[in-house]
Amino acid sequence: MCGRYANTKSGEELGRYFVADEVDEVRLSPSWNIAPTQRIHVVVDTVPKDLAGSGADAPVTRRVTTARWSLVPRFQKELASKYPTFNARSETAAEKPTFRSSVVRSRALVPADGYYEWLTVGKIKTPYFVTDPEEGELAFAGLYSWWRPPVAAGSDGAEGIEPEPWVLTATILTRAAAGPAARIHDRIPVMLPRAEWDTWLDPTIAGDHALVQHAVAASQTVIERLAVHEVAPLRGDGPELIAPLNPL
Repeated sequence: MCGRYANTKSGEELGRYFVADEVDEVRLSPSWNIAPTQRIHVVVDTVPKDLAGSGADAPVTRRVTTARWSLVPRFQKELASKYPTFNARSETAAEKPTFRSSVVRSRALVPADGYYEWLTVGKIKTPYFVTDPEEGELAFAGLYSWWRPPVAAGSDGAEGIEPEPWVLTATILTRAAAGPAARIHDRIPVMLPRAEWDTWLDPTIAGDHALVQHAVAASQTVIERLAVHEVAPLRGDGPELIAPLNPL
């Protein structure tokens, strides 16, 4: 699983790295301790609504924007969920009602400097920080969904009643662990190499279980080159959180 990660790059920096056409003006402070339900940067590709799913050659716009980290499907009545949705298992995402429609055409990348995982031995949990020393940036395969509260019965279109704004929400796909990080935990985020970004983000491709599994297989090249180091217990927020202690 991935329940804490770091991202210190600005939207503009991420826009250059991911070759985005647009960068939203919403600014997030650098953070070395991002937690579920906080605002995060995501990268998405979109096409005009009238061409989505048409199969026609549609202009695709790549955009860096922000989302709430914990996906909420449109059918859910409340923003808070009874179960965690900040991660989605790649093995079942295409069939679970919470994530199924997002797999089809609402796929994202979640940028990260690195992420944390905890090695559990008995009752002792030791945190580690995981990075890609070759690229210096990770691109988690993610999903997104737009959500807003249901309109109260009888109030739809009522004079003076404004609908609640839409909230963009997102999740990070996970897979069975492999590579150096497998010594810490049995799950790991799906991390995509640059060559796979376009396919994963393309909203003109109807995603399914096979596409998710293709992303999982493609992530192996990134996973094998990851670097892992022990860090101090996570308290507060700052660059000291990723300072190495004892090498694994």
